[in-house]
Amino acid sequence: AVALSHHRMVARDVQGRFMLGPRLMELANAAGADHLLAASGAVLNQLRHVTGESAQVYRRQGNWRVCVASAERPVGLHDSIPIGTQLSMKAGSAAQVLLAWEDQNRLVEGLQDAAMLASVRRLGWAQSAGERERGTASVSAPVRSPSGKVIAAVSISGPIERLSMQPGRKYAEVVVDAAHKISQALRNV
Repeated sequence: AVALSHHRMVARDVQGRFMLGPRLMELANAAGADHLLAASGAVLNQLRHVTGESAQVYRRQGNWRVCVASAERPVGLHDSIPIGTQLSMKAGSAAQVLLAWEDQNRLVEGLQDAAMLASVRRLGWAQSAGERERGTASVSAPVRSPSGKVIAAVSISGPIERLSMQPGRKYAEVVVDAAHKISQALRNV
């Protein structure tokens, strides 16, 4: 407890009893200020409105991509991905985007097609159809930190019947624009 006191994780009250320290409050406040989530909300709602499809933001966590923000299509057939859902980094347009700008040693088995990842970097977006789940398609683009590092992927997803086998033809521009808006909002924080 004395060592934790030195690091301000615990403190002592006037009677000498240990209590939670000020550093824990600082950490809790910092964790609550997730600028990516704050920047994503309105942009995802606009993206959903413009495309008519569900929109998500994914972050990479180890060998998974995790949905951290979502705007679901309110009615009809949609690709529902609740916040907190972990998906493989081996399939899907968001996985392609998150891997395309990664260091080679962080790539995972199954999605190591260097030519495909180079194409994603060149285009600035990725698409998939039936790759992650039969009957679904998606388009994703990179969200960048103020330093330019890819920190997330913004996506739309839905049934192939609506998005087609080449969803990027119709939706790449609007998804890239949404990713740019989120990246710009992060620069202005």
